Amino acid sequence: MAEFSYEIVEELGVLSETPRGWTKEFNLISWNGREPKYDIREWAPEHEKMGKGVTLSADEAAELQRLLSNLDLDEESPEFE
Repeated sequence: MAEFSYEIVEELGVLSETPRGWTKEFNLISWNGREPKYDIREWAPEHEKMGKGVTLSADEAAELQRLLSNLDLDEESPEFE
């Protein structure tokens, strides 16, 4: 497996936490020395391990913000059949 590096440039917030201490976080991360991107993923305590996540460019994060702002999250979740 190829080596990679990351630097958490800014911790923007914790979305949730599991009983085992892992946290789902929204951060700004530089992967392999590249321009930082927005990132949502699970992290072990002290950030020593990470789970799979999603990385977003600034444009993608702005579009996600727009989409979320149009949702009525106070309504009950839609039921799926």
